[in-house]
Amino acid sequence: MENSKQLRTWLDDLGLNHPLVIAGPCSAETEGQVMKIAHELKDTDVNYYRAGIWKPRTRPGNFEGVGALGLKWLQKVKQDTGLKTATEVANRAHVELALEHDIDLLWIGARSTVSPFIVQEIAEALEGTDKVVLVKNPVNPDLSLWLGAVERLHKANISKLGVIHRGFSTYEKSKYRNIPEWQLAIELQTRFPDLPIINDPSHITGNRDMIFDVSQTALDLNFDGLIIETHHDPENAWSDAAQQVTPKTLVQIMNDLRIRKETDEEAEYKHKLSNLRAQIDIIDNQLIETLSKRMKVSDGIGELKKQKNVAVLQSNRWNQILGAMILEGESKGLSEEFVLKMFKAIHQESINHQEKIMQA
Repeated sequence: MENSKQLRTWLDDLGLNHPLVIAGPCSAETEGQVMKIAHELKDTDVNYYRAGIWKPRTRPGNFEGVGALGLKWLQKVKQDTGLKTATEVANRAHVELALEHDIDLLWIGARSTVSPFIVQEIAEALEGTDKVVLVKNPVNPDLSLWLGAVERLHKANISKLGVIHRGFSTYEKSKYRNIPEWQLAIELQTRFPDLPIINDPSHITGNRDMIFDVSQTALDLNFDGLIIETHHDPENAWSDAAQQVTPKTLVQIMNDLRIRKETDEEAEYKHKLSNLRAQIDIIDNQLIETLSKRMKVSDGIGELKKQKNVAVLQSNRWNQILGAMILEGESKGLSEEFVLKMFKAIHQESINHQEKIMQA
């Protein structure tokens, strides 16, 4: 994207001394619910009030939003509280209605981002708009697809652009609803440092008790803000009840997370160090997760060897692995000594696992 530095203008113009905050219910349920939450978020750090009007669901039969009626409630929110408003759009009709009701910020959801056809339709409907438009990452970890959606909007002369990192779907069991895959967000930041990036801890975690930790990680990684689902009565929310927090909890989270801009050299050093350490922490967690998966595969091999009465140690196989990994490590800048020590430790742990299975 040419002239990408212009993308930050809308965010910088807000003149915030804290991360950008987008908050409100997952779904607009009733006018009373929308207004109650809005009044509780008034005079807090919240910059945009979000509410889902059209709710794309994985399967039919679940609550799919109140539709265009909810846009009038958002108009009332802006009129009564002064909060700017935000909602998701998934097609041209949604865009036209949202613009008609003067919604300030529109975002494209993860399910829509996967389709260049849908994104192009939305881009054409928004061409030249001065509204803020954010693009959630696609459900699958595909950076090119994510950036492709942003580029389509940029080519439609939409200057107030940004992205939302909401995690990625996986079949594997995880503590997250959607795996963060922080490295993709970091790569996006590296390639386009002037593209505002907002973290969505609600959809990453699916669990209100984890929102603070994920939010802190995002801020440590220089994210520009957060979009957090907020409901006055989360337990009885009509959608995504487990991941919504109360306005009171949101205020506490933001007070604990607030990072004010610092200009002195010592503060800059500490900030950069904190960012690099956050990246190390993420990679270390990924290493542990990968090693755990490897040991589960090793357990499966142990079970098979036990069934066939085959010895645990297979020297030829081990020597092949070690030789290949030494060469691979050297190509990545790792010393032979380091690779040997690491894989010997991994191999010994695999042997220990398989011997336990043999003796069971």
